Formats: sequence, C-alpha cells, structure tokens
Amino acid sequence: MKKIVLILFLAIIANAGYAQKAWINLFNGKDLKDWKVKINGHPLNDNYANTFRVENGVMKVSYDGYSEWKDRYGHIFYKKSFSAYVLVLEYRFTGEQIPGGPGWAVRNSGVMLHGQSPESMGLNQDFPISLETQFLGGNGKDERSTPNLCTPGTNVFLNVKLFTPHCVNSTSKTYHGDQWVKAEIVVLGDSLVIHRLEGKEVFKYTKPQIGGGSVSNFDPAVKIDGQALEEGSISLQSESHPVEFRNVKLFNLAKYMNDPAKLDAKLKGILE
Repeated sequence: MKKIVLILFLAIIANAGYAQKAWINLFNGKDLKDWKVKINGHPLNDNYANTFRVENGVMKVSYDGYSEWKDRYGHIFYKKSFSAYVLVLEYRFTGEQIPGGPGWAVRNSGVMLHGQSPESMGLNQDFPISLETQFLGGNGKDERSTPNLCTPGTNVFLNVKLFTPHCVNSTSKTYHGDQWVKAEIVVLGDSLVIHRLEGKEVFKYTKPQIGGGSVSNFDPAVKIDGQALEEGSISLQSESHPVEFRNVKLFNLAKYMNDPAKLDAKLKGILE
C-alpha cells in the first residue's frame, strides 16, 4: 500500500513539474536580464534614467529620474519572438503622470504583440510596428474600458471587415484606483487574437497585418503594408504614466496550430 501511495505521489509531482515547464515565465521577478530596452531618442538598451526597473518582485516603469518628458515613449522587449500563445500578466497604474505627458496617456500603457524587433527600430521611432493591447486605468469618474486595441503601423479585421482606425474599445468594465488587473491574451498566428479579463472575452479581432499609420521615424523597409503578421516581439510600454507589471508568463501554442482539436482542448484547459 505504501508503495502505491509513493508511486501516485511521484506521478503527481512529475505532472506538476510538467505543467510548470509548459508555462514560460517571461519576467523572473528579479532582474531584466531577458529583456531589451528601446526608448525614443535613445539607442537600444539605453535604459534612460532607469525607466524600467525591478523592485520587490515587480517590473516598474518610473519617471523619477526625468526632468522632462520629451516624447520618450519606451518599450521593453522580451528576448524571443512568438507566433501562437496565451500571454498572461497583471498590471496596475500608480502615482501621477509625468508633467508634459500627453493627456490621452494618463493611466495608459500596454503590451505590444507581433511587433518588429527592437534592433529594427529607428533611433527616433516612437512605437514599434505592432498590435497594442492597450491598458487603461479609470480616472475615478468616467467609464474607461481595458484592454483595448491600438494599431501602430498595423491593421486588423473586425467582423470580417478591414478596420483601419487607430484604436477601438473593448467591452470591459472600468478599473479605478491602483488595483492589480489580470489580463489574458490569446494569439493564434495571423488568424485570431482574443483579449480576456476575469475569465471573460472582452474583445477579439482577426487577420492582423502591417499597414496604417500612428508610428513615426521607422525604416520603410520594415513596414511592408499588407503583410500578414504571423509572429513577432512582445514588449511592455512606457507611455508617461507610472505603471507596474508582475506575473508575466506565456504558454506556447505553436506545436498545436496544425491540429485544431488539440489546440481547442489545450486552450480550454488553460483558460477554464
């Protein structure tokens, strides 16, 4: 009997270990060694004024070392690119926006998906060509949905029609204050992207592709309008309001993409 119990115990431990390995912790809670920084007007990996930092297990975007904003839009890129995955992370806004930041950027940040590499960005490029899952915090009185979609240098399809405006809102409720908010994003190559909050779908779109505007000072060779976005970088944003990120992890779905039944089963297991 003891032997059977031991075998079952070892099996449980083995399965637990497998489950942990299936998820990739993009942020280790200790440092930024797996990330690359690109801030507008600064060369790659010049983390101006320690904008991106780690404190108490949290990745922070801070402007306490800035004397002025000067359009220093920044992004911190994970070291690898991905094509199909579930990305999970928690974020929260804190403090006050740096003076000089644009009005639309109050309690505003995001995660950029299917983006260009930081190495391919221009010195004075403001945003990577990418799909932005936009995070907004409430101002204490007005409705402000999250996570929305913004499209720097990209277009998508909504309801089987090409959608070219820059931003569109999700159906979520508003999150006021400095509370942590957990977001889940399902990305399936160039076919489908789904935004989820609190276990519920709040937005989705299809056929992401390069196109449109809302990005400046890019290399024209990188922006091939009409090209499908099948994969790309993942980056977190610095947009003039202090924000924090934690529990940033990813489940890679690439090996399931050629088997719809297995993909559907895996997604159900992850999201339920």
